Amino acid sequence: MDAPTLWKKSSFSGGGEGNDCVEIADLDTHIRVRDSKAPARATLTFPAGAFASFVDALKTRPLPR
Repeated sequence: MDAPTLWKKSSFSGGGEGNDCVEIADLDTHIRVRDSKAPARATLTFPAGAFASFVDALKTRPLPR
């Protein structure tokens, strides 16, 4: 049996219960992503390097006005 996955929620999850976001799980070589409103549904899995590049691109992109 696989070890349980530890999910982390963004600090920008919104008010209330903080359920308006995605959660990620770091599995060393891969990153899993799921919808915090529907955690039992399917997850997306990305190679860790590709996910890191995606996050870096989000950090450097200007926010829409």
